[in-house]
Amino acid sequence: MNVFITGAAGGLGRAFAVECAKRGHDLFLTDIENERLDSIKNGLLRRYDIKAVVCPCDITQDHAVKEMMAFTEKLDMRFDMLLNVAGVDFEGGFAARELKQIIDIVRLNVEATLRMTHNVLAHRRRNLPFYIVFVSSLASMYPVPLKATYAASKRFLLDFSIALGQEMKAQNVSVLSLCPGGLATTEQALSGIAAQGFWGRATTNRLETVARRTIAGVLKGKRIYVPGVLNRAFSIAGRLVPPCVLARMLHGRWKKAQAKWLSV
Repeated sequence: MNVFITGAAGGLGRAFAVECAKRGHDLFLTDIENERLDSIKNGLLRRYDIKAVVCPCDITQDHAVKEMMAFTEKLDMRFDMLLNVAGVDFEGGFAARELKQIIDIVRLNVEATLRMTHNVLAHRRRNLPFYIVFVSSLASMYPVPLKATYAASKRFLLDFSIALGQEMKAQNVSVLSLCPGGLATTEQALSGIAAQGFWGRATTNRLETVARRTIAGVLKGKRIYVPGVLNRAFSIAGRLVPPCVLARMLHGRWKKAQAKWLSV
């Protein structure tokens, strides 16, 4: 199986690469971080009997993606799975962020993810099952003040993944949306988890566990995976509590948390 992973140099992307390598899958890894890609590739090749190709790429740029896909053509690569991991967030209220940061969230989380999905689908193996994972978020299930653009971008991915999965089911394409709570992927993420105190720790899941169960889930045809019992309970609450009430509750929580870690 050939697996294409975007955002492969980040914490979750690396965890997915390791999990796929453990399963004996060959990898095509892309990220904007060139040096870290090479480091991950070398580590995987030392530990596992697989093939791994890396290609640094800014997937928000259409011409760069076209060049990368032309590179896969030269290698005569066809894919069986796409893991859409690349994403970004900038903490703070909507009006407090630079407009470029707001637009960048949408460009990477939504536009670039659609671009990669469309391109890799065109390079899948024909007449064989194909699997897609979208990394959404627990935040996709609520209107989240102070994270409004991020939560809305992840909601787009959740709804899109469900619709695409139904649309392409007859073509043997399985689509799963991963909706995690906290993930210790970066220093900023760790600071955010710490700032939330108990709830931050309680809703955070191990990267290795999330990667393993996500891959297992999409291979079984699962549509949505919310890691952690507490997070699944929160996702149910998101469907039962009126959105305006949720927004008021979440505003209080995030206002306190962001006041802590944005002032550090």
